[in-house]
Amino acid sequence: MIDFQRVVAWIEGYFERPDAYRVMPQVRPGDVAAALPDEAPEHGEPFDAIFDDFERIVVPATTHWNHPRFFAYFATSAAPAAIAAEALAATLDVKAMLWRTSPAATELEEVTMRWLGRLLGLPRAWTGIIYDTASIAGFTALAAAREALDLGIREEGMAGRTLPALRVYVTSETHSHVEKAAIALGIGQRNVVRVPCDDAFRMRPDALRSCVEADRAAGMRPLAVVATVGTTSTTSVDPVREIAAISREYGVWLHVDAAYAGIAAIVPEFASLLDGAELADSLVVNPHKWMFVPMDLSVLFVKEEAIVRRAFALVPEYLTTPEADAVNYMDYGLQLGRRFRALKLWFVLRHFGAAGIRQRLRDHIALAQEFAAWVAREPHWEVLAPHPLSVVCFRYAPPGLDEARLEALNAAIMDAVNASGEVFVSHTKIDGRYAIRLAIGNVRTQRADVEHAWTLLKREAAAW
Repeated sequence: MIDFQRVVAWIEGYFERPDAYRVMPQVRPGDVAAALPDEAPEHGEPFDAIFDDFERIVVPATTHWNHPRFFAYFATSAAPAAIAAEALAATLDVKAMLWRTSPAATELEEVTMRWLGRLLGLPRAWTGIIYDTASIAGFTALAAAREALDLGIREEGMAGRTLPALRVYVTSETHSHVEKAAIALGIGQRNVVRVPCDDAFRMRPDALRSCVEADRAAGMRPLAVVATVGTTSTTSVDPVREIAAISREYGVWLHVDAAYAGIAAIVPEFASLLDGAELADSLVVNPHKWMFVPMDLSVLFVKEEAIVRRAFALVPEYLTTPEADAVNYMDYGLQLGRRFRALKLWFVLRHFGAAGIRQRLRDHIALAQEFAAWVAREPHWEVLAPHPLSVVCFRYAPPGLDEARLEALNAAIMDAVNASGEVFVSHTKIDGRYAIRLAIGNVRTQRADVEHAWTLLKREAAAW
């Protein structure tokens, strides 16, 4: 028998005290594998024995993203209501590919996408589609952009015939998944053009125009521009409206990567983050980053969903259905079977309500601004980039050290803080300068948690 009560009790206990665990585990590569048998068991084992090993082997070797002092990367967390939804979705185990294989999953996805689009202030005519991550959503957007050029690539492919080089415009701050998509789609890394940024790490529209015009003059075909709202390193925001004007002028697809920061547009005072996004062709946001939905749930909004279907729809006889007016989500990407991801978003939207989500986002942004002020006031510490939202990039910079020594020093401070198990922060490089990066986004993070991180950082700096 499966002891579901034990599982539920463990989950309840975990959410009551997520801070009881080390944020980052004390393990080395290979430790978990070494604790497990080389072969799968020949005969079934009691559930209690399996769960004992989960607690003994898995939990101590887990990096706890739900910990309130997880400040690395983009700090994410799962609301218990969403965990309940995830369990129910796994229990139902539907495959949301055709409407008839999952009527509730299909229509709940349509409804929650409309809810989310309206909260974000996006055009009502846009269509939202759930994918696993922004990487796949971005791949899908670029594939749709390629299909929109009517070059016959779906039928004829890109090999064995003469085609112009297709160009994709990004910046040095754009997430690497765009370049990966260009590789997978046959566009090639060499045709991913890095447009210069301004001093705030935002794409320069004048430089974009120059790049597009130079490529057109050289016989190349501009395919897409990717503007970012909330870059990974610094959360800088590209000037989307100006970029959209240039994209329209030259007939180039505009994709807006708002995976992290787009959710903040739900808050009225931050709605301007998506200014100009209504002029784009596609936009991605990740509720699993800053909307307290567990991994994975990314949403691609598209202006013309027919182009996405044109790029991907392929229906064998065994999947034909008589419901001509139904949405079949298998037509919108590479994936055929799809999980019931909309359920957890529906639970979160109803459990917190829009007002509850807005307040939590406001609190996170306010904490980040307070932390940045602490850093700016402290002697020999400095903030290295604008911090419009909930991420702060900073470093310890005592006088007399060159960049190489400053990098080594800050890496050592970060490693020591993380080794404590009490806090987890990450790093990036900004204009070649090593920066410690503190991201606030966990639904359980309080001011005391941020204060503790700052205390540890200063303590480790003082030790050097």
